[in-house]
Amino acid sequence: MTTIADFTVELPDGSPLDLSAKAGKVLLIVNVASKCGFTPQYEGLEALQRKFADRGFEVIGFPCNQFGHQEPGNAEEIASFCKLTYDVSFPLMKKVDVNGDDAIPLYDWLKAEAPGVLGTKAVKWNFTKFLIGRDGKVVRRYAPNDKPESIEKDIEALL
Repeated sequence: MTTIADFTVELPDGSPLDLSAKAGKVLLIVNVASKCGFTPQYEGLEALQRKFADRGFEVIGFPCNQFGHQEPGNAEEIASFCKLTYDVSFPLMKKVDVNGDDAIPLYDWLKAEAPGVLGTKAVKWNFTKFLIGRDGKVVRRYAPNDKPESIEKDIEALL
């Protein structure tokens, strides 16, 4: 059976991050963008990170430029924007595709494990969120308009 621990992703500098290092944590995986109407959700995501980090929770952001070209920057620009504007402390990965032929394997798995409305697999927009339990399995998918604070009770239940 596949879990989050079976995947390796890339840090902004291209070096690998084996997600087995996150085993036992509750994770919120989010495709993020700096120039989106949902970008202010960074504030809520960071609030979740700060509130629950000491209990084994972590947000992981995956910058993505597939939706309206709303993440045009390079890794340094993205990191700088997130730090200066929202004081983001959670990790941001290398910019990725979440749909299509170039989607990273992690996102193919996430979409298969937690399909969207009417069973659609594609990620519809920036700030789609996937909640992962301590066992490494996908618990739930949240739509872009689901605010981070609305997920708090689900995170609490897993911690």
